Amino acid sequence: MKADGAPRISAGIAAAVLLLVAVYYGTEVLAPLTLAFFIIAIVWPLQQRLQLRLPALIALVITIIVTAVVCLGFASLAALAFGRVGRSLVADASRYQALYDTMVAWLEDRGVSVAGLWAEHFNTGWLLRAARQVTGRVNTTLTFWLVTLVYVMLGLLEVDNARRKVQALGNQDAARILIDATAATAVKFRKYMLVRTQMSVVTGLLIWALAWITGLQFAAEWGIIAFVLNYIPFIGPLIATLFPTLLEMTQFSTWQAVLGIFLGLNLIQFVVGSYIEPRVSGDVLSISPFVVLFAVFFWTFMWGLFGAFIGVPIIIAILTFCSHHPASRFIADLFGGPVGAAEVRPATKTPDATRSAG
Repeated sequence: MKADGAPRISAGIAAAVLLLVAVYYGTEVLAPLTLAFFIIAIVWPLQQRLQLRLPALIALVITIIVTAVVCLGFASLAALAFGRVGRSLVADASRYQALYDTMVAWLEDRGVSVAGLWAEHFNTGWLLRAARQVTGRVNTTLTFWLVTLVYVMLGLLEVDNARRKVQALGNQDAARILIDATAATAVKFRKYMLVRTQMSVVTGLLIWALAWITGLQFAAEWGIIAFVLNYIPFIGPLIATLFPTLLEMTQFSTWQAVLGIFLGLNLIQFVVGSYIEPRVSGDVLSISPFVVLFAVFFWTFMWGLFGAFIGVPIIIAILTFCSHHPASRFIADLFGGPVGAAEVRPATKTPDATRSAG
């Protein structure tokens, strides 16, 4: 048995490595396809309800228009907020230069020289390359969303046909598991986006309130940025915290004020993300925090910022499919959320067993 098992394990490891390599280098094809599946799972109930009253093509057009409007709305909010804040940062470049000079002088007085290193890596050529990269990234993003939209349109037309094909499979057990797991995954996707939207609204309102009370510039913009970036676990809230801190460094004259707002922003992110969100999501989205963190950073490495957004839904799908098959259910049990103390009880003898033993 050991001799037979070793080749299987080796083959499995080799297959996993090849799959990861294919996923990494197939970003341009697999990333929009993955996002399309995610969007289809979310908007399918709308498409299904419309098909009951309208022809399929008209229902598809309405669903696509609603999806595009929502995506454009998010993009417009983010662009508006980041644009206004970005223009302010550029306008205050002289203040940041003065702040930088003060910091360099303070470090050099203590024997730390950074001016040479900064001059070597930060120059006009670097700025031009960064500008070209940003422009190229914008063009790539537009292409990415266009391809995704095509996938979504084709996928919505194929949902019913794909279900019938699965139901017609010869292996009915496999067909049942596939249909049930797909349906459960779609429900969890919708629950996940509902919870993230609720928490994003709460986070955005709280950060807007903190910025408005403390007199921080662009209070509404910081609230919008926090709302949009909260859809990206861990990385989004970090960016939404660092940007206001960067601005307040030139607005407030004391480091105590800067530190106070920085701590207030982090407190909001911590309370919403670690206390409120788990109680709102409940057991439906119960996933180990370690697995969530790993998913965010792993898929960020694989697919960039988009991977940070889609990483958690991918893990949700994997664990859901594992939970629907007896052979892989232990994976969902291991990497799911924390188990309550009431669910873990030591094995005890029943009264009947105790009498039998006696």
